[in-house]
Amino acid sequence: MVSLQSLRGGACNQHQSSIRFTALDLTRSKTLCVVRCKASYGTTSSEEKGDQKKLRILIAGGGIGGLVLGLAAKNRGYDVKVFERDLSAVRGEGRHRGPIQLSSSALAVLQAIDEHVAKQIMEAGCVTGDRINGLADGISGEWFTKFDLLTPALRRGLPITQTICRMALQDILVNSIGFDILINNSKVVDFIQDSDKVIVILEDGRRYKGDILVGADGIWSEVRAKLFGLQEAKYSGYTCYSGITDFVPPYIDTVGYRVFIGLKQCFVASDVGNGKMQWYAFYNQPPMSTDPPGGMSPSGKKKRLVELFGQWCGEVIDLISKTPEDAILRRDIYDRDMIDDCWGIGRVTLLGDAAHPMQPNLGQGGCMAIEDCYQLILELDKAVVRGCDENVSALRSYEKKRRFRVSTVHAASRMASKMLASYQPYIELGSSPLSQYLSVPRIKAPTVHVARAILQICMPLFMTWIIADPSFINDSYAK
Repeated sequence: MVSLQSLRGGACNQHQSSIRFTALDLTRSKTLCVVRCKASYGTTSSEEKGDQKKLRILIAGGGIGGLVLGLAAKNRGYDVKVFERDLSAVRGEGRHRGPIQLSSSALAVLQAIDEHVAKQIMEAGCVTGDRINGLADGISGEWFTKFDLLTPALRRGLPITQTICRMALQDILVNSIGFDILINNSKVVDFIQDSDKVIVILEDGRRYKGDILVGADGIWSEVRAKLFGLQEAKYSGYTCYSGITDFVPPYIDTVGYRVFIGLKQCFVASDVGNGKMQWYAFYNQPPMSTDPPGGMSPSGKKKRLVELFGQWCGEVIDLISKTPEDAILRRDIYDRDMIDDCWGIGRVTLLGDAAHPMQPNLGQGGCMAIEDCYQLILELDKAVVRGCDENVSALRSYEKKRRFRVSTVHAASRMASKMLASYQPYIELGSSPLSQYLSVPRIKAPTVHVARAILQICMPLFMTWIIADPSFINDSYAK
């Protein structure tokens, strides 16, 4: 075996613009993809001998990224295996994190990978991009800025942003892949690679050989740890409470999702269809903090939420009050620094949260993983056409082309948390001499007006770039 350092394939260059979809159709072409290498010096090629070899792709992790990549590889005719340590745990994580938002670009990727599967997903989801979405002040409920998610999608002929239950999404993908490809109870704990293959080692000792390994095993990725050493994840400073409640608010026909913001805390509310609302409550506090003990209602997590958000606007209070205590979940939010150089070494690369775990402030973690899958499969397709085992170069090209877009979204998600830490919309007058001349004990801070003006200009542009970047759209979707 050779060292990992010697296996670094291709240069790890500086940031590049976001990926551009080509006119490749991953659903209509079912032709077997083979690795061909033109022989030199008068020898006969493998293709001429009839010795055609499928590209063998090994994927660690059966979350959204691993399943989408597995589906894309299957549809291209590659020999693919997806290893998941516990599918029931994946579903448990899905319940813990609630429904997922799928932006226009992510839905377009799914359509390009498998039109039938994408149709199932969109039928199971709830469209939110055709209503008002944006930021609002948590105390007053006044809109801070609004995003137009509909017009950019319609102009480019894209699906409209929607939400879908994670478990429903996973079930659709699992059923589409099949258990001949998806192997349950198979945790990848190590791998060995040399110049022409990579071997994954499962927790129970089983081994599988492939041409490449993709680590799609989440923020606590074993593959990442083996590549770059064990590194502690970073606590974001925020604990997240989440809940889904059977409640149809009076604004359901006009508002898709709304982010209520306050000092060191925020509250996200979204329609998820079927008469249900999903919400997240973020609060800045040390990790592993405890909630009040149970007992008289409200108690525990719900009691804590009432303490934190009890003075906020009625829309927030209604959602908390309508959610039963046992339907409220809680987790501390972690992420990791972006890897400055390559995301992989030799025949191994990372995808999704394994490469770039993000805070959920922008709701783009799953979407970025889905986009990763498309770029990676495009680069592997190109490598097959070039032949001569260009797979290592394909992995480095994928990493390079994804780095700028992903790092921008990663940085923006962190910036959103930092903005909350300094958000002070009001000047508290209290017992100041001015209070006797005013009918309210506080006035809006001048900086809020400036921040609002900046956000009203910049935020819609940024959101359009995320959900429907023109350079990211397949020619077959662009008008």
